[in-house]
Amino acid sequence: MSTESSPAPETSVPTCYRHPGRETYVRCTRCDRYICPDCMRDAAVGHQCVECVAEGGRSVRRAHPRTAIGARGAASAVPVVTYTLIGLCVLAYLAELASSRVVTDFMMVGQGQLVSGDVIGVAEGEWYRLITSTFLHQREGSLAITHILFNMWALWALGPALEQVLGRWRYLALYMLSGLGGNVLLMLVAPGSSAVGASGAIFGLFGAYFVIGRRLGAPVGPIVFLLVINLVITFANLDTISWEGHIGGLAVGAVLAAAYAYAPAAQRRLVHIGAPLAMLVVLTVLVAVKAAELGSGV
Repeated sequence: MSTESSPAPETSVPTCYRHPGRETYVRCTRCDRYICPDCMRDAAVGHQCVECVAEGGRSVRRAHPRTAIGARGAASAVPVVTYTLIGLCVLAYLAELASSRVVTDFMMVGQGQLVSGDVIGVAEGEWYRLITSTFLHQREGSLAITHILFNMWALWALGPALEQVLGRWRYLALYMLSGLGGNVLLMLVAPGSSAVGASGAIFGLFGAYFVIGRRLGAPVGPIVFLLVINLVITFANLDTISWEGHIGGLAVGAVLAAAYAYAPAAQRRLVHIGAPLAMLVVLTVLVAVKAAELGSGV
């Protein structure tokens, strides 16, 4: 009795899913497809194909370094906010030189009268003066050029370090609210007085630099010396310098910096958002009450 042997089954050789003409026995550890050497990418275990590597890169959230205050590190080391503020002040100063009306129309004054007898000021509904005045500087007199040069130097010297440690939005909020705080104190104490300049915001940076320096254990002697010198100059020239703007800005900057620096880690984000909002509400209420008082003639 004779038997016939059956033919051996045919076996197919696997090929790369991206290059069908290339034989391979290596599979992607993620999608299990066959991949050739040109499509292999080293993984923690085995190899992955180029598509899985790209997909993994999109889905993985990249970690951002945090500063000691808890701010997310900026993608760029360039102090964008500081340079922008300096640029705005310089542009405003050039506009002042081109037209004296810029100062009259945008300076800080709670309630006052122009030469023509028109009443101007925040109490008259011109609330924008609380902000626009912080970008203006003296254009006439012996301190004219010194005024903007010192403020811009201080902003350039202190701003980048604070912007880096606080993050851009915290730093901008502190700067603007410090300038606002100086103008609010001026309106409360001397609503008939006028003022221009970023000095309130600059003093806010002085206060913030001191508070954060103490929190981080950095030497604060230089900033204390600079602050004392400027306070002496302020109170020695009360006829030309608004002490209200300086002290108001200093107080607001120090308070906000303390909130940023000493917020409990568990509630840090809440405090960092809530503190500037609460400060804005307080300053707004103070202005509204004073404006109503001036309007009623009390």
